[in-house]
Amino acid sequence: MSDFILAHEPTIRLSGFVGIFAAMALWEFLSPRRAPSFPRWRRWPSNLAIVALNTVLLRILLPGFALGIAIAAERNGWGLFNAIALSAWVKFVLAVILLDLAIYLQHVMFHAVPVLWRFHRMHHSDLDFDVTTGSRFHTGEIILSAGYKLALVSVLGVPAASFVVFEVALNATSMFNHSNVRLPDGLDRVLRLVLVTPDMHRVHHSVLREETNSNFGFNLSCWDRLLGTYSAQPSAGHVAMTIGLDVFREPDQLRLDRMLVQPFVGAAGRYPIGARDRL
Repeated sequence: MSDFILAHEPTIRLSGFVGIFAAMALWEFLSPRRAPSFPRWRRWPSNLAIVALNTVLLRILLPGFALGIAIAAERNGWGLFNAIALSAWVKFVLAVILLDLAIYLQHVMFHAVPVLWRFHRMHHSDLDFDVTTGSRFHTGEIILSAGYKLALVSVLGVPAASFVVFEVALNATSMFNHSNVRLPDGLDRVLRLVLVTPDMHRVHHSVLREETNSNFGFNLSCWDRLLGTYSAQPSAGHVAMTIGLDVFREPDQLRLDRMLVQPFVGAAGRYPIGARDRL
């Protein structure tokens, strides 16, 4: 099974991305939650270009490295999960849950440490909120996140199947919960008891600092509730709320070249957790 996963991992990832992206884009077209501030042709080329750039660079720099470590750990008994006697299914489920918690904590750190926020704020500088925002991350953040995942896989001895399932799920739920789709209020209330919904995560993309620093989860909604970072609704409402940051609001900041240099422009600002009146 591990050999099969390693051999087909790029296909599994690509199929998941294309399938979920197409489904969410169609849903956004048929039932949008908000009227877009900018036409897709102004935003989508750059947002999709950064996805392509990140994918190519990771394939060059770390070609299947995390998955390879997971498989090596399974075969050689490395890491926490290979040192304890649990059934394969229990290990699989626990690994996915712990990886999700770890990504929540990573997300908090990218908001708390000013130098990390500089890279992460490109994700927040999108002036609209839709399926492409879910994959719009600065290359520097993607590389740092890849290193973090390598450390997690090494220490935990995450089963290879769990790692691939989690990565595909993380990508899929990121596109889902960033989508500009309308869910019935009742369905949203039920879903967000377990999963991060678009209305829940949209709060995180508010221009208001206290709302930006809330709702950090990507998959499971429980981490925000348990760790005190949950915000139910934006103060201005989902339709009237302003998306983005108080910087990089000019339309030309939606261009790929401007997006790539944003971490190196200006001060970290007032958004990092713990910042007071930093400008």
